[in-house]
Amino acid sequence: MNAQYSAAYPNLYRCHWWWRVREDILLQKIAGLLTGARGARILDVGCGAALFFDALDPFGFVEGLESDQSALERSGKWRSRITLGGLDDSFKPAAPYDLILMLDVIEHIPDPQPGLRRAAQLLAPAGRLLVTVPAFSCLWTSHDDMNDHVARYSARQLRTAFEAAGLVTLEMGYLFQSLVVPKLLVRAKERLISNRPHVPRIPPPALNRAARAWFHTEYRLAGWLPFGGSLMAVVAAGHAGQQVTA
Repeated sequence: MNAQYSAAYPNLYRCHWWWRVREDILLQKIAGLLTGARGARILDVGCGAALFFDALDPFGFVEGLESDQSALERSGKWRSRITLGGLDDSFKPAAPYDLILMLDVIEHIPDPQPGLRRAAQLLAPAGRLLVTVPAFSCLWTSHDDMNDHVARYSARQLRTAFEAAGLVTLEMGYLFQSLVVPKLLVRAKERLISNRPHVPRIPPPALNRAARAWFHTEYRLAGWLPFGGSLMAVVAAGHAGQQVTA
């Protein structure tokens, strides 16, 4: 991640409408996945500075994996819950997990298969893997370059990656449908005019609130549409049941 973006990220996460909407959607999904579970074990892969941990804490015991030492140094009270490293055989937790999160992680990895297979191994029998990724290579902009992305995914491509890792797709759907046209316009502009990537800014308060309300409503009413700026999937280990297509 770009150094300037990395420095701005905590404030963006806490205040910008996109991150707020994304977290609200994720928490709604997690609450449904962990219904009836007491003291669930949760692993947040690529957890950064543990910005999501406060919201996850009511669901159970939260741990994290992070490969960036500087992010760990900013994790405050959660530092002892985070392991420095990647999702591979060197990571040996005390017990399986009821929920593993890979939130905007695998688009940074040239070959996500080893990490996905390791996630499958670490799930409890009824455990679930929750994944988000940026959607569609045609929406690639300088923002992806700034974030060190190596891929954007369609539903078919993401499902194929899961199948290759021995995982079963239970749910899959797109998010942020209204962002598709603006991102296509940005991409077209960047193809015509060389543009330096810039760190996102938090909109003025009224616009920020309006965007947050709009995208909440969009998710409720139009979340079924087969396109969007992001993609979210719920996945299980291969023995967990029949695949449900998007």
